[in-house]
Amino acid sequence: MTTLAMDEPARAPRPAPAGTSFWKAGHSPTLIAAFLYFDVSFMVWVLLGPLAPIIAKQLHLDPAQKGMMVAIPTLSGAVLRIVNGLLVDRIGPKLTGAISQIVVIAGLGLAWRLGIDSYRGTLALGVVLGFAGASFAVALPLASRWYPGEHQGKAMGIAGMGNSGTVFATLFAALIARSFGWTNVFGFALIPLVAVLAFYLLAARDSPDQPAPKPLSAYAAVLGEADAWWFMLFYFVTFGGFVGLSTSLPTWFVDSFKVTPVTAGYCTAACVFTGSLLRPMGGALADRFGGIRTLSLVYIVAAGFLAVISTGPATLPLAVALFVGAMGTLGIGNGAVFQLVPQRFRKEIGVMTGLVGFGGGFGGFYLASSLGLIRMATGSASIGFLIFAGLAVIALGGLSLVKRRWRTTWGAAVQGVRI
Repeated sequence: MTTLAMDEPARAPRPAPAGTSFWKAGHSPTLIAAFLYFDVSFMVWVLLGPLAPIIAKQLHLDPAQKGMMVAIPTLSGAVLRIVNGLLVDRIGPKLTGAISQIVVIAGLGLAWRLGIDSYRGTLALGVVLGFAGASFAVALPLASRWYPGEHQGKAMGIAGMGNSGTVFATLFAALIARSFGWTNVFGFALIPLVAVLAFYLLAARDSPDQPAPKPLSAYAAVLGEADAWWFMLFYFVTFGGFVGLSTSLPTWFVDSFKVTPVTAGYCTAACVFTGSLLRPMGGALADRFGGIRTLSLVYIVAAGFLAVISTGPATLPLAVALFVGAMGTLGIGNGAVFQLVPQRFRKEIGVMTGLVGFGGGFGGFYLASSLGLIRMATGSASIGFLIFAGLAVIALGGLSLVKRRWRTTWGAAVQGVRI
């Protein structure tokens, strides 16, 4: 019996060697759990976005306040991703995710039972919802550490496709609010949160190849690497654009075309669904053609879409088509960025997921808040879209600066992987 007990850890599943097919290379239950955890977390992270037109009308908010209300969860999530990145490397991704999910469930439960009757109350809830946005720094390393380099794009793409949770928020939040009141939306959201937490606790497993916890000085050393800042910039544009538009579009559709919040939710859902669906494709394309080449094309196409959007689409169908194109392109970019990050910072993937996630979250905060401020100042959000198109061009220029060095240094040392 003693020998059996001592031998049990040795029989625990381990990441497979290079050359193994994708579905045999890692731990599928953990990958599914990471996806579901990420999915429901993103659903509640952006919950204030589709509810914004309803809340703003009831609480008499101006455009700048509406923009800040939907942006605060993004900013909070960006900051908390760094915290979760630290915790992932110290206590493991599974426990870190469980703690964050419990905080979110408690916060939504209080908002549901006590109600929210002020602008400050919406901001306080937004801070709590940031814990859901920080799930990014948990789900990706939880899945990534089970897979060899040749499958990182696909594994990170599938886990990262959890951002499709934003579709459920945009589809159903306004509909439920119309039938039961907007504070009851928080109560309904608790049902999938609790169910997924139960599955997550049963199915997810930390990889046996967890890196040893690092001293805080090691995290500072990562920030001393120029590549870390480049990745933060690249994700600032791709993920920042995706989540910023996810939270802002319901209000933009209502203000621009005078549609109902429910119709605005359906339009936004089409855009969000496309971006979420194409994220794994971005990882797969990066695995096949290289993350640098894929990202370069993403920035060119995204800048084009955003520039056209800034001219003010004349009809609702045209606007939806343009945003579908823009968010689909940004979704591909999200997958491509995280095909590259584990190749460059595999041993620091926990903290790097947090840092790069912070960059993406901060990009979303910037976009959502700036659109509200610009609309209040000028009567239109057009300049905000044009500025973000310019940021995509800046990211493209940065990628052009580093690509040769990347391919001849750490990229050359990665076996069997195209960067």
